[in-house]
Amino acid sequence: MPNELLCFDLPAGAVAVYIYLLRHADRRTNQCYPSEAAMARDLHLARNTVAKYVRLLEERGLIVTERTQIQMRNGIRKNGSLRYTIIPMCEVMEQRHQRQLAEVERCRVQRQLAAQTEEPPCSPL
Repeated sequence: MPNELLCFDLPAGAVAVYIYLLRHADRRTNQCYPSEAAMARDLHLARNTVAKYVRLLEERGLIVTERTQIQMRNGIRKNGSLRYTIIPMCEVMEQRHQRQLAEVERCRVQRQLAAQTEEPPCSPL
């Protein structure tokens, strides 16, 4: 488990889901296909709780999910499990730092604009 995961202030259940996905992911592609039902069963969580934690991990930029389809023998297509892609932690941290820098710059500009509006207008000479 990457130490940086602790920077994201995640509930224990979300960390458990992340570790589960990490453990089941193909090391070359960083992808896996476990069903929410399997994760819920293995982690002793409710299925909707697993779904909630998956959404949280997506919001934090740690994973990406994609819907998959399977084709039955009779040719009918059905929804498959989600495909989970774990984003490499170095990319996640880079994005996090970029957001933090953008926020610092936004605050700097706001302070600068506030200081300009507080200055008295120049009087003509």
